[in-house]
Amino acid sequence: MNKNLIASAALAAVISTFVAPVAHAGGKEKCYGVAEAGQNDCANLAGTHSCAGQSTLDKDPGEWKLVAKGTCEELGGMSKAEAKKRYKEQQKKA
Repeated sequence: MNKNLIASAALAAVISTFVAPVAHAGGKEKCYGVAEAGQNDCANLAGTHSCAGQSTLDKDPGEWKLVAKGTCEELGGMSKAEAKKRYKEQQKKA
């Protein structure tokens, strides 16, 4: 196989890794409180982890998942502002 072809394919794979998530997020929004355990998309509000797939509870209000724009409320989720407010209220009670 041609070395240039292999190098081009490798470069395309690396570039698509970084470009695809940005393009994919265009019609999406963060929705808090809808992710199942292990299905969150990134860091939580509490700051106890910073990676996707690390949530431990279903529908934790501090965890978020990307959903189609305009569907978060239908799924029973919250915006970041709503989730932060609920998180702060829970911290006061604890």
